Amino acid sequence: QVQLAESGGGVVQPGGSLRLSCAASGFTLDDYDIGWFRQAPGQVREGVGCIRSVAYDATTMYSDPVKGRFTISRDNAKNMVYLQMNSLKPEDTAVYYCASDCNDEASLWGQGTQVTVSS
Repeated sequence: QVQLAESGGGVVQPGGSLRLSCAASGFTLDDYDIGWFRQAPGQVREGVGCIRSVAYDATTMYSDPVKGRFTISRDNAKNMVYLQMNSLKPEDTAVYYCASDCNDEASLWGQGTQVTVSS
């Protein structure tokens, strides 16, 4: 079965860090651009960043609100993509999703993982 699954969410204080994981089953992540998105309550889903496929040198891109704080990486041996989030702010609170493309028309999405930044 082809699927994505996020993990690693939780509650963290402002200024803290979390690392989210995106695991794939049934296909190889190397071959795909993988996007990270988030959706806060009452808000539209927004792109956080993206890592291109290995064929495109795993180039990364980030949205302005997270640039310099978030880092996306791949572990090809584990078939995983990670979202390292540092210097977290309350406005980063959202459900985070990984998807099988850099845009929100991706065909495959994970179930999401909740990140709450609160003191």
